[in-house]
Formats: sequence, C-alpha cells, structure tokens
Amino acid sequence: MGAQLRVYKRRIRSVTATKKITKAMEMIAASRIVKAQRKVAASTPYATELTRAVTAVATGSNTKHPLTTEADQPTRAAVLLITSDRGLAGGYSSNAIKAADRLTERLRGEGKEVDTYIVGRKGVSYYGFRERKIADSWTGFTDSPSYADAKQVAGPLIEAVQQDTSEGGVDELHIVFTEFVSMLTQTPVDRRMLPLSLEEAALQSGAKGGEVLPLFDFEPSAEDVLDALLPRYVESRIYNALLQAAASEHAARRRAMKSATDNAGELINSLSRLANAARQAEITQEISEIVGGASALADATAGSEK
Repeated sequence: MGAQLRVYKRRIRSVTATKKITKAMEMIAASRIVKAQRKVAASTPYATELTRAVTAVATGSNTKHPLTTEADQPTRAAVLLITSDRGLAGGYSSNAIKAADRLTERLRGEGKEVDTYIVGRKGVSYYGFRERKIADSWTGFTDSPSYADAKQVAGPLIEAVQQDTSEGGVDELHIVFTEFVSMLTQTPVDRRMLPLSLEEAALQSGAKGGEVLPLFDFEPSAEDVLDALLPRYVESRIYNALLQAAASEHAARRRAMKSATDNAGELINSLSRLANAARQAEITQEISEIVGGASALADATAGSEK
C-alpha cells in the first residue's frame, strides 16, 4: 500500500469516529429537547396565574412598590444574562451575549449604570477574558435547571431591587435569554422583569383589552401582599427563562451536531473517492511496471538468442 493511500485511509477512520460521536450527541440533544419542552409547558400555568395575581394587586391598589412603580429618574439597572455551560451548540451563547451587549449599550445610553449577572460558563468566560466586571454568576445547571436553581439566581437580584441605589441597589431588572420558538428557531430576547408594566402583565396573564377587573380587599395590606409576591414573581420568571434557554440550547446543539454529522459524511465520501483514485493509480503503476519488466525481459531474451 502506498503512502498516499495510507494517509487517506487513516483520515477516513478518524472522520468516521468523529461522525459516530456527533451522531450520538445529536440523538442525546434531541431526546433532551422533549424533556425541556415538557418542563416549559408545566411551568407556564403557574407563571400565568402568578402574573394575574400581581396584575390584580397592582391595579387594585395605589401602593408604591418596586414591583410595579418606576423610579422618577432611574440610574442603575441589573441585567441577567443566561448562556450555556457547554459548547458545541453553534452560535447559541454568542447570540445571547450579543443581545446582552446591545441591551447594555442602550441602558448606558439612557444614563444608567449596569450591573451584569451571568448564568453559564460560556458567558462567565467571555466576560472574564475581556476583564468585564460581573456582579454575580452561577454555573453547572444550564442544561437541566430546577426551581431551586432559579431561587438561587433570584436571591441577589431581589436583594438588589429592594435596596436603595445609593447602597448598591438597582431601579430596573432585565433578563436576556434565548426563547424557544420551535425546533428550528430560537431567538435571543431581552425582557424587563421589574418594574412590571401593567400592560405587559395583562398580556402575559391573558387578560383581554377592556376587561373589568374585580375589586379586592387586601389583608393585611396591599404592600404586604406585594412583598410576598415579589420573590415568587421574579423566581417564576427566571425559572421559565432558564427552561426556555435549556430547550433552546439542546435544539441548537442538535442542529449543530446534525450539521457536523452531515459534513463528516460528505468528507468521508470525498476521501473515499480520493483513496479509490490513489489505489487505481497504484494498480496502474504496478501493471505498467510489470508490462515494462516483461518487455525488457523479452528484449533481453531475444538479444541473447541472436
């Protein structure tokens, strides 16, 4: 076997092994998408009813609260960015990071200082490499988040909202994540969680335009009710965003691994054609050498007979 043919066969074996790995990762990601979608569907009713309750309290009282009241001159904002812990998912994390950068630039253009909170090793590595300040970060659960993870993330954010800006608090709370639209479409989005816009709350809770809301009596007070709803609302929004991001991550990884598998198959076919051509060239050369040797031998024999 010639040296060139050995090189082609070695590359074919290497690419074939890679193709098996990418195919297995594609199948694993596809199976995890279904589980993530089920979790998103299961969390939606709770988030909807909680938003409806917040809307009812906000519209039924005149209490000023960080959950529903905007500051006269907001000066600080917190941005929660959700990325992935692992790679091999195409542009999933980079697209979310770009959306967060655009939001940060817009907020700074409005004269607000921005504190960045990050979920996922990819975002932490990106900001760390560029020496950007991070207020807090969490890693290790992006592919399968739980409600306990959402509570862990929500804790510092709720504390920042409840503090005064002079003590390191914030006036606004934004979240950037990748929304799962379909198996083929995942869109990076930014949402303002606090203060809650009543129009947005009515839309999220499914309330119809012009609907007359019932009157409520709050016990012990509307402010106490809002204090109790604030952490639940933030936790539910973050949990839903984490689930959406997890489903989007698995979908992006499945698509990336499928592309890698297809490319590996095309490369194997190309290398196989080159290997066949090299083998045919070797066979042709061997035949030529045999024919040439036989001809030389025949000439030598004829010369000796004379």
